[in-house]
Amino acid sequence: MLRMLGILGRIWLGLILFFLYAPIVVMAVMSFNASPYYQLPFEFSTRWYQEMAANDQIITAAIRSVLIACATTVIATALGTAASVALFRYDFRAKRVLQALLFPPIAIPWLISGTAMLIFFFSIGIGRGTPAVIIGHVALALPYVIVTVSARMSSFDITLEEAARSLGASQWTVLRRVTLPWITPGIIAGALFAFAVSFDQFVVSYFLSEPGDTTLPVLIYTAIRKGFTPEINAISTIIIVVSMALVLFATRNSKFGGES
Repeated sequence: MLRMLGILGRIWLGLILFFLYAPIVVMAVMSFNASPYYQLPFEFSTRWYQEMAANDQIITAAIRSVLIACATTVIATALGTAASVALFRYDFRAKRVLQALLFPPIAIPWLISGTAMLIFFFSIGIGRGTPAVIIGHVALALPYVIVTVSARMSSFDITLEEAARSLGASQWTVLRRVTLPWITPGIIAGALFAFAVSFDQFVVSYFLSEPGDTTLPVLIYTAIRKGFTPEINAISTIIIVVSMALVLFATRNSKFGGES
């Protein structure tokens, strides 16, 4: 009976993985198909990647997406790490409420967030443009950084800092030699989550970008509306590979449960 349950469990797990990854695998395979109409039999070709690399519009949008994602990563990681350390070290009124308020932005649909940001930025005079896009991406990425770094800090033993100070270490030495080495995996994981959230972000970028200044996800959406080309398969495959690599690396290095 237990053996049968084990077999059924593996079959069920296999079906779930198939449901999740089959469309991605088909798209990635078709990005190497020479036929523009996805005809079979399959004929291997890198034609669509070469045409994508020669497309200035795609390259410009990709560079802009990377620059925005890098700026978002730096800002969100710095702010999120500082907030996580403050939440861990200090007790103050409404601390629990503040921690609870970190989660709704993750659950709120990005369509609603994008609409709210657009109205807010116009009301305070920022309007559309790259600064608005970066601020919007930072607002979306910040909860992921705080949650990730806080998970890492929850397993930190504060007596290690006290022991270092009792041995004559300065505050800077304690931070550099004791605190930072412990929370660095969480910071790296949070930074990678922030980059992935920003690089894949479509809704907020679509709402806050100026006409002509498009990001890669927005360009893909626009191209699909005009007609699905194999170049979209190629650039989508690259985005998926980069995003999955970042998230898997972040998950592996986050050590949410702390050191065993």
